Amino acid sequence: MRLIQGCRLALAGLLLARAALAQEPPATVSTVVAHATDWQDTLQAVGTMRAVRGADLAAEVSGVVDSVNFDSGRDVAAGTVLLRLRPNDDAAHLADLQAAADLAQANLARDQKQFRAQAVSQASIDADSSHLRSAQAQIAQLQAQMAEKIVRAPFAGRLGLRVVDQGQYLPAGTTVVTLQALDPLYVDFYVPQQSLAELRVGERATLRVDAFPDRGFDARIDAISPKVDAASRMAQVRATTANQDHALLPGMFATVQLNVGAVHRYVTVPNAAIVYNPYGSLVYVVEGGHVRQVMVQTGAARGDQVAVTAGLADGEQVVTAGQIKLRQGSAVVVNNAVQPSNDPNPHPVEE
Repeated sequence: MRLIQGCRLALAGLLLARAALAQEPPATVSTVVAHATDWQDTLQAVGTMRAVRGADLAAEVSGVVDSVNFDSGRDVAAGTVLLRLRPNDDAAHLADLQAAADLAQANLARDQKQFRAQAVSQASIDADSSHLRSAQAQIAQLQAQMAEKIVRAPFAGRLGLRVVDQGQYLPAGTTVVTLQALDPLYVDFYVPQQSLAELRVGERATLRVDAFPDRGFDARIDAISPKVDAASRMAQVRATTANQDHALLPGMFATVQLNVGAVHRYVTVPNAAIVYNPYGSLVYVVEGGHVRQVMVQTGAARGDQVAVTAGLADGEQVVTAGQIKLRQGSAVVVNNAVQPSNDPNPHPVEE
Protein backbone atom coordinates (compact mmCIF):
# COMPACT_ATOMS: atom_id res chain seq x y z
CA MET A 1 0.00 0.00 0.00
CA ARG A 2 2.80 2.39 0.91
CA LEU A 3 4.63 1.52 -2.32
CA ILE A 4 1.60 2.43 -4.38
CA GLN A 5 1.24 5.73 -2.55
CA GLY A 6 4.93 6.52 -3.14
CA CYS A 7 4.60 5.85 -6.83
CA ARG A 8 1.56 8.10 -7.04
CA LEU A 9 3.45 10.90 -5.27
CA ALA A 10 6.48 10.55 -7.59
CA LEU A 11 4.21 10.60 -10.66
CA ALA A 12 2.45 13.65 -9.34
CA GLY A 13 5.79 15.41 -8.78
CA LEU A 14 6.90 14.59 -12.30
CA LEU A 15 3.67 15.94 -13.75
CA LEU A 16 4.01 19.11 -11.69
CA ALA A 17 7.61 19.59 -12.91
CA ARG A 18 6.55 19.16 -16.53
CA ALA A 19 3.72 21.59 -16.02
CA ALA A 20 6.10 24.11 -14.51
CA LEU A 21 8.42 23.72 -17.46
CA ALA A 22 5.57 24.18 -19.87
CA GLN A 23 4.53 27.42 -18.13
CA GLU A 24 8.08 28.90 -18.05
CA PRO A 25 8.89 31.30 -20.87
CA PRO A 26 11.72 30.18 -23.17
CA ALA A 27 15.15 31.30 -22.01
CA THR A 28 17.33 33.30 -24.41
CA VAL A 29 20.75 31.72 -24.96
CA SER A 30 23.65 31.95 -27.35
CA THR A 31 25.04 28.80 -28.94
CA VAL A 32 27.93 27.50 -30.98
CA VAL A 33 28.33 24.38 -33.07
CA ALA A 34 30.98 22.06 -31.64
CA HIS A 35 33.51 20.94 -34.24
CA ALA A 36 36.21 18.30 -34.21
CA THR A 37 39.64 19.81 -34.87
CA ASP A 38 43.26 18.72 -34.77
CA TRP A 39 44.65 19.36 -31.31
CA GLN A 40 48.36 19.68 -30.63
CA ASP A 41 49.26 19.48 -26.97
CA THR A 42 51.47 22.37 -25.94
CA LEU A 43 53.69 23.24 -23.02
CA GLN A 44 53.97 26.84 -21.94
CA ALA A 45 56.71 28.34 -19.82
CA VAL A 46 58.03 31.76 -18.96
CA GLY A 47 61.62 32.70 -19.68
CA THR A 48 64.13 35.51 -19.88
CA MET A 49 65.99 36.69 -22.96
CA ARG A 50 69.77 36.92 -22.73
CA ALA A 51 72.51 37.64 -25.21
CA VAL A 52 74.62 34.82 -26.61
CA ARG A 53 77.51 37.19 -25.91
CA GLY A 54 77.01 39.99 -23.43
CA ALA A 55 79.26 41.72 -20.92
CA ASP A 56 79.54 44.76 -18.69
CA LEU A 57 82.91 46.20 -19.65
CA ALA A 58 85.29 47.62 -17.04
CA ALA A 59 88.93 48.67 -16.72
CA GLU A 60 91.13 46.18 -14.90
CA VAL A 61 93.10 48.85 -13.02
CA SER A 62 92.30 52.14 -11.33
CA GLY A 63 93.04 55.49 -12.94
CA VAL A 64 91.75 58.75 -14.35
CA VAL A 65 89.77 58.58 -17.61
CA ASP A 66 91.94 60.11 -20.33
CA SER A 67 89.57 59.65 -23.30
CA VAL A 68 86.15 58.17 -24.08
CA ASN A 69 85.96 56.96 -27.68
CA PHE A 70 82.37 55.78 -28.08
CA ASP A 71 78.79 57.00 -28.19
CA SER A 72 75.89 55.40 -26.36
CA GLY A 73 73.91 52.88 -28.40
CA ARG A 74 76.48 52.51 -31.17
CA ASP A 75 77.28 49.23 -32.90
CA VAL A 76 81.00 48.46 -32.67
CA ALA A 77 83.35 45.87 -34.11
CA ALA A 78 85.46 43.49 -32.07
CA GLY A 79 88.67 45.15 -30.83
CA THR A 80 87.36 48.74 -30.97
CA VAL A 81 89.04 50.99 -28.37
CA LEU A 82 86.32 52.37 -26.14
CA LEU A 83 88.18 54.07 -23.29
CA ARG A 84 91.71 54.91 -22.19
CA LEU A 85 92.98 55.72 -18.72
CA ARG A 86 95.68 58.36 -18.19
CA PRO A 87 99.07 56.70 -18.92
CA ASN A 88 100.99 58.83 -16.39
CA ASP A 89 104.74 57.89 -16.57
CA ASP A 90 104.20 54.58 -18.35
CA ALA A 91 105.96 55.75 -21.54
CA ALA A 92 109.03 56.95 -19.64
CA HIS A 93 109.18 53.76 -17.59
CA LEU A 94 108.90 51.68 -20.78
CA ALA A 95 111.75 53.66 -22.38
CA ASP A 96 113.91 53.03 -19.31
CA LEU A 97 113.24 49.29 -19.44
CA GLN A 98 113.88 49.22 -23.18
CA ALA A 99 117.26 50.92 -22.69
CA ALA A 100 118.20 48.32 -20.07
CA ALA A 101 117.20 45.54 -22.46
CA ASP A 102 119.28 47.09 -25.28
CA LEU A 103 122.32 47.27 -22.97
CA ALA A 104 121.83 43.65 -21.93
CA GLN A 105 121.62 42.66 -25.60
CA ALA A 106 124.82 44.55 -26.43
CA ASN A 107 126.69 43.02 -23.48
CA LEU A 108 125.62 39.55 -24.53
CA ALA A 109 126.76 40.10 -28.14
CA ARG A 110 130.14 41.49 -26.96
CA ASP A 111 130.78 38.63 -24.54
CA GLN A 112 129.82 36.07 -27.18
CA LYS A 113 132.61 37.43 -29.44
CA GLN A 114 135.08 37.35 -26.57
CA PHE A 115 134.00 33.83 -25.65
CA ARG A 116 134.91 32.65 -29.13
CA ALA A 117 138.36 34.13 -28.49
CA GLN A 118 138.40 32.41 -25.08
CA ALA A 119 138.57 35.80 -23.32
CA VAL A 120 135.50 35.23 -21.09
CA SER A 121 133.97 32.19 -19.42
CA GLN A 122 130.69 30.43 -20.10
CA ALA A 123 129.41 31.80 -16.78
CA SER A 124 129.63 35.36 -18.16
CA ILE A 125 127.58 34.34 -21.20
CA ASP A 126 124.94 32.73 -18.97
CA ALA A 127 124.76 35.85 -16.77
CA ASP A 128 124.37 38.12 -19.82
CA SER A 129 121.55 35.91 -21.19
CA SER A 130 119.78 35.98 -17.83
CA HIS A 131 120.00 39.79 -17.64
CA LEU A 132 118.58 40.10 -21.17
CA ARG A 133 115.66 37.77 -20.48
CA SER A 134 114.89 39.61 -17.22
CA ALA A 135 114.85 42.98 -19.00
CA GLN A 136 112.58 41.63 -21.75
CA ALA A 137 110.20 40.16 -19.13
CA GLN A 138 109.98 43.54 -17.36
CA ILE A 139 109.11 45.19 -20.68
CA ALA A 140 106.34 42.59 -21.30
CA GLN A 141 105.01 43.12 -17.76
CA LEU A 142 104.80 46.89 -18.20
CA GLN A 143 103.18 46.55 -21.62
CA ALA A 144 100.53 44.26 -20.10
CA GLN A 145 99.87 46.84 -17.37
CA MET A 146 99.55 49.56 -20.00
CA ALA A 147 97.08 47.39 -21.96
CA GLU A 148 94.93 47.06 -18.82
CA LYS A 149 94.35 50.83 -18.99
CA ILE A 150 92.62 50.45 -22.37
CA VAL A 151 89.06 49.10 -22.59
CA ARG A 152 88.33 47.37 -25.91
CA ALA A 153 85.22 45.67 -27.28
CA PRO A 154 85.86 41.91 -26.84
CA PHE A 155 83.29 41.09 -29.54
CA ALA A 156 81.03 42.85 -32.03
CA GLY A 157 77.78 44.14 -30.60
CA ARG A 158 75.74 47.14 -29.52
CA LEU A 159 76.86 49.41 -26.72
CA GLY A 160 74.59 50.55 -23.93
CA LEU A 161 74.59 53.91 -22.18
CA ARG A 162 77.89 55.54 -21.26
CA VAL A 163 78.20 55.94 -17.49
CA VAL A 164 81.68 57.54 -17.21
CA ASP A 165 83.17 60.89 -18.31
CA GLN A 166 86.58 62.16 -19.25
CA GLY A 167 88.61 63.22 -16.21
CA GLN A 168 86.70 60.98 -13.82
CA TYR A 169 88.64 58.77 -11.42
CA LEU A 170 87.70 55.18 -12.14
CA PRO A 171 88.24 52.46 -9.51
CA ALA A 172 89.24 49.07 -10.86
CA GLY A 173 86.25 46.98 -11.94
CA THR A 174 83.85 49.91 -12.34
CA THR A 175 81.44 49.29 -15.24
CA VAL A 176 82.11 51.59 -18.17
CA VAL A 177 79.39 50.42 -20.56
CA THR A 178 77.46 47.25 -21.40
CA LEU A 179 78.03 45.46 -24.71
CA GLN A 180 75.43 43.04 -26.06
CA ALA A 181 75.48 40.95 -29.24
CA LEU A 182 71.81 41.02 -30.27
CA ASP A 183 71.72 38.34 -32.96
CA PRO A 184 71.08 35.59 -32.03
CA LEU A 185 69.63 35.58 -28.51
CA TYR A 186 69.09 32.93 -25.87
CA VAL A 187 65.88 32.41 -23.93
CA ASP A 188 66.24 30.52 -20.64
CA PHE A 189 63.14 28.96 -19.09
CA TYR A 190 62.12 26.18 -16.71
CA VAL A 191 59.85 23.17 -17.28
CA PRO A 192 58.45 20.69 -14.73
CA GLN A 193 60.29 17.40 -14.46
CA GLN A 194 57.33 15.39 -15.81
CA SER A 195 57.69 17.23 -19.14
CA LEU A 196 61.33 16.32 -19.71
CA ALA A 197 60.45 13.11 -21.55
CA GLU A 198 58.63 15.15 -24.19
CA LEU A 199 61.49 17.58 -24.92
CA ARG A 200 64.38 17.04 -27.32
CA VAL A 201 67.32 19.20 -28.35
CA GLY A 202 66.57 20.66 -31.77
CA GLU A 203 62.79 20.89 -31.32
CA ARG A 204 61.07 24.10 -32.32
CA ALA A 205 59.45 26.59 -29.97
CA THR A 206 57.54 29.86 -30.33
CA LEU A 207 58.34 32.96 -28.27
CA ARG A 208 56.04 35.87 -27.53
CA VAL A 209 56.88 39.11 -25.74
CA ASP A 210 54.66 41.89 -24.44
CA ALA A 211 56.30 44.45 -26.73
CA PHE A 212 55.04 42.58 -29.84
CA PRO A 213 51.84 40.76 -28.80
CA ASP A 214 50.83 39.88 -32.38
CA ARG A 215 54.17 38.43 -33.39
CA GLY A 216 55.65 35.01 -32.73
CA PHE A 217 59.41 34.41 -32.81
CA ASP A 218 60.74 31.02 -33.90
CA ALA A 219 63.27 29.37 -31.61
CA ARG A 220 65.09 26.05 -31.31
CA ILE A 221 66.00 24.16 -28.14
CA ASP A 222 69.78 24.13 -27.77
CA ALA A 223 70.33 22.55 -24.38
CA ILE A 224 68.49 20.90 -21.50
CA SER A 225 70.07 21.01 -18.06
CA PRO A 226 71.22 17.60 -16.82
CA LYS A 227 70.13 18.56 -13.30
CA VAL A 228 66.64 19.11 -11.86
CA ASP A 229 66.36 21.73 -9.12
CA ALA A 230 65.72 19.84 -5.88
CA ALA A 231 63.56 22.62 -4.41
CA SER A 232 61.21 23.32 -7.33
CA ARG A 233 61.55 20.03 -9.30
CA MET A 234 62.04 22.15 -12.42
CA ALA A 235 64.69 21.76 -15.11
CA GLN A 236 66.27 24.64 -16.99
CA VAL A 237 66.04 24.69 -20.78
CA ARG A 238 67.78 27.03 -23.22
CA ALA A 239 66.57 27.91 -26.72
CA THR A 240 68.06 30.14 -29.39
CA THR A 241 66.17 32.58 -31.62
CA ALA A 242 67.34 34.68 -34.55
CA ASN A 243 67.03 38.42 -33.99
CA GLN A 244 68.13 40.03 -37.23
CA ASP A 245 65.95 43.11 -36.79
CA HIS A 246 67.05 43.49 -33.13
CA ALA A 247 63.41 43.59 -31.99
CA LEU A 248 64.22 41.45 -28.95
CA LEU A 249 66.52 42.69 -26.20
CA PRO A 250 68.37 40.85 -23.43
CA GLY A 251 66.44 40.86 -20.16
CA MET A 252 63.00 40.75 -21.79
CA PHE A 253 60.32 38.54 -20.27
CA ALA A 254 59.11 35.97 -22.81
CA THR A 255 56.39 33.34 -23.00
CA VAL A 256 57.63 30.10 -24.56
CA GLN A 257 55.26 27.64 -26.23
CA LEU A 258 56.43 24.18 -27.23
CA ASN A 259 54.50 21.51 -29.15
CA VAL A 260 54.69 18.20 -27.30
CA GLY A 261 53.32 14.76 -28.04
CA ALA A 262 51.27 13.59 -31.02
CA VAL A 263 48.44 15.48 -32.74
CA HIS A 264 44.97 14.40 -31.54
CA ARG A 265 41.51 15.11 -32.91
CA TYR A 266 39.09 16.46 -30.30
CA VAL A 267 35.73 18.20 -30.29
CA THR A 268 36.37 21.74 -29.09
CA VAL A 269 34.03 24.30 -27.53
CA PRO A 270 34.54 27.72 -25.94
CA ASN A 271 35.46 27.58 -22.27
CA ALA A 272 32.25 29.53 -21.56
CA ALA A 273 30.17 26.52 -22.72
CA ILE A 274 31.42 24.27 -19.89
CA VAL A 275 29.47 24.27 -16.63
CA TYR A 276 31.89 23.11 -13.93
CA ASN A 277 30.40 21.38 -10.89
CA PRO A 278 31.84 19.44 -7.96
CA TYR A 279 30.32 16.25 -9.36
CA GLY A 280 31.58 16.81 -12.91
CA SER A 281 31.43 19.06 -15.96
CA LEU A 282 28.45 19.38 -18.28
CA VAL A 283 27.19 21.24 -21.32
CA TYR A 284 23.70 22.05 -22.55
CA VAL A 285 22.93 20.72 -26.03
CA VAL A 286 20.07 22.37 -27.94
CA GLU A 287 17.68 19.99 -29.72
CA GLY A 288 14.30 21.02 -31.15
CA GLY A 289 13.99 24.19 -29.07
CA HIS A 290 14.86 22.48 -25.77
CA VAL A 291 18.10 21.72 -23.97
CA ARG A 292 19.59 18.46 -22.84
CA GLN A 293 22.18 18.17 -20.12
CA VAL A 294 25.24 16.20 -21.22
CA MET A 295 28.04 15.19 -18.87
CA VAL A 296 31.42 15.61 -20.56
CA GLN A 297 35.08 14.95 -19.90
CA THR A 298 37.34 17.88 -20.62
CA GLY A 299 40.99 17.86 -21.57
CA ALA A 300 43.55 20.61 -22.01
CA ALA A 301 42.72 24.24 -22.68
CA ARG A 302 44.10 26.22 -25.61
CA GLY A 303 43.40 29.92 -25.32
CA ASP A 304 39.61 30.30 -25.09
CA GLN A 305 39.00 26.73 -26.29
CA VAL A 306 38.61 23.53 -24.28
CA ALA A 307 39.07 20.02 -25.67
CA VAL A 308 36.16 17.65 -24.92
CA THR A 309 37.52 14.12 -24.82
CA ALA A 310 34.19 12.34 -24.20
CA GLY A 311 30.45 13.05 -24.09
CA LEU A 312 30.02 15.44 -27.01
CA ALA A 313 29.72 14.69 -30.72
CA ASP A 314 30.93 16.70 -33.68
CA GLY A 315 28.24 19.08 -35.00
CA GLU A 316 26.10 19.34 -31.84
CA GLN A 317 24.76 22.78 -30.90
CA VAL A 318 26.05 23.82 -27.48
CA VAL A 319 24.88 26.68 -25.26
CA THR A 320 27.65 29.24 -24.58
CA ALA A 321 25.73 31.86 -22.55
CA GLY A 322 22.62 31.79 -20.36
CA GLN A 323 23.22 28.42 -18.67
CA ILE A 324 22.42 29.74 -15.19
CA LYS A 325 18.68 29.75 -15.95
CA LEU A 326 18.60 26.36 -17.64
CA ARG A 327 17.75 22.86 -16.46
CA GLN A 328 17.01 19.58 -18.15
CA GLY A 329 14.34 20.06 -20.82
CA SER A 330 14.14 23.89 -20.61
CA ALA A 331 12.78 25.65 -23.69
CA VAL A 332 15.20 28.10 -25.27
CA VAL A 333 15.36 30.80 -27.89
CA VAL A 334 18.73 31.18 -29.63
CA ASN A 335 20.17 34.67 -30.08
CA ASN A 336 23.78 34.69 -31.30
CA ALA A 337 24.16 38.45 -31.56
CA VAL A 338 26.86 38.28 -28.87
CA GLN A 339 29.28 35.38 -28.72
CA PRO A 340 32.05 34.59 -26.22
CA SER A 341 35.60 34.44 -27.52
CA ASN A 342 36.64 31.17 -29.15
CA ASP A 343 40.21 32.02 -30.11
CA PRO A 344 42.90 29.36 -29.56
CA ASN A 345 45.54 32.11 -29.36
CA PRO A 346 43.93 35.18 -27.80
CA HIS A 347 45.85 38.39 -27.22
CA PRO A 348 44.83 41.06 -24.71
CA VAL A 349 43.71 44.34 -26.22
CA GLU A 350 45.04 47.49 -24.61
CA GLU A 351 42.70 50.45 -24.57
